Amino acid sequence: MKTLEHLCIKCKGRGWCGKRCKILEQLKRFQPKIKTSFSGSSPPEIFVGHYGYPYVFAGILAPNEYGNTQYLSMPELWHAQKASIQDILSYRSSMIHSRFSVNVKKAKQNNKFLKILQQLSLSSKAVDAFFHLKKKPAVRIQLDSQVPLIGNPAPLKEVVLESNPKVEKKVDYLASDTDVKARIAIEELYKAKIPVSHIIKMLSAGMLGTKVQRKLVPTRWAVTATDTILSENLLEKIRDYPEISEYLLFSANYLGNYYNIILMPGPWSFEVIEISAKGYFGFGNVALWHDYEFFYGRKKYAFSVMGAYYANRLAVCEYLEKIKKQASCLVLREIRDEYWAPCGVGILREVTREAMQKSPEKFNSIEEALQAAQLKFQLPISLFTMRSKLLANMKKQKKITQFI
Repeated sequence: MKTLEHLCIKCKGRGWCGKRCKILEQLKRFQPKIKTSFSGSSPPEIFVGHYGYPYVFAGILAPNEYGNTQYLSMPELWHAQKASIQDILSYRSSMIHSRFSVNVKKAKQNNKFLKILQQLSLSSKAVDAFFHLKKKPAVRIQLDSQVPLIGNPAPLKEVVLESNPKVEKKVDYLASDTDVKARIAIEELYKAKIPVSHIIKMLSAGMLGTKVQRKLVPTRWAVTATDTILSENLLEKIRDYPEISEYLLFSANYLGNYYNIILMPGPWSFEVIEISAKGYFGFGNVALWHDYEFFYGRKKYAFSVMGAYYANRLAVCEYLEKIKKQASCLVLREIRDEYWAPCGVGILREVTREAMQKSPEKFNSIEEALQAAQLKFQLPISLFTMRSKLLANMKKQKKITQFI
């Protein structure tokens, strides 16, 4: 199962699926034609790798053009504008990944590249900059199921900011306060309506937390950490709310990711089941990913569903906090052929949010809710239900009302 899930990520355009790589073709089509110097507006976008940790590559992504380039990096905007996979890949392919190597545990503020990377992570608007590279960008892609495509890497020789980063007051305050723990800072930024994608960049750049704790965090880890912290903070309140009294079905889809989310009467519990009819990204046999938790949460990372688990959980918790209720939640994701390239968990957070913002369908039983969900799926709903721990637990448990 692990091989299917990471086929594109491991292959990187080598044609292991027996077909021409559509992702690599997009990269070549939109790669900027530059040699070793260019200027442009970073969205802003930074990236900290995880391979070889604590010795990693960190860098700044920017296109060879000026202007409002925020759309190149924000999942919130991609979803709002209904950008296609081709659109997203063209956005990512148009940026150069100007990078440098760094030891995460020994990174110092006096590192000139690191200092500029951290300044960019605070900005809410695109920042103009000049880049001088040691050599021209490579025609190479880095794929990760947790973050969008990173392409066109090149070693950084010099970078100079040509405009001042625009920093929100709350962002500036919490980045400057080295006595506030990262968990609290993330919650305060979220309450201040700072986009989740922006909070992730700040955490990744080592701009949150107490002075002794601050360090670069690989981007894929920062994504999951932010979703985890925010949803756990909401759950501290949700677990004390009354239970919902009926079965609610929420549905939405984006880029071939079809979601049916069922809220059921009961104490907090959460389960994500993902199924792809032809394996992950259209290769192999049926593939399935599955993680869950009961009332007191998980003790271990969701190694099967990975970052999508926590992104989905945040969106569901936002809804439950809004209605001041708790529920047992079953998240079903059908991955269809049209999702042929990984675009990161940010889009999955946004499509789940879309579903939870709609008026739900209401039912008197789980059977009715599942029948309605089946109408929105191509795969048999039984593929999901036969593996569900929450549904199996519901059948075993008896409520006190049964004895009255």
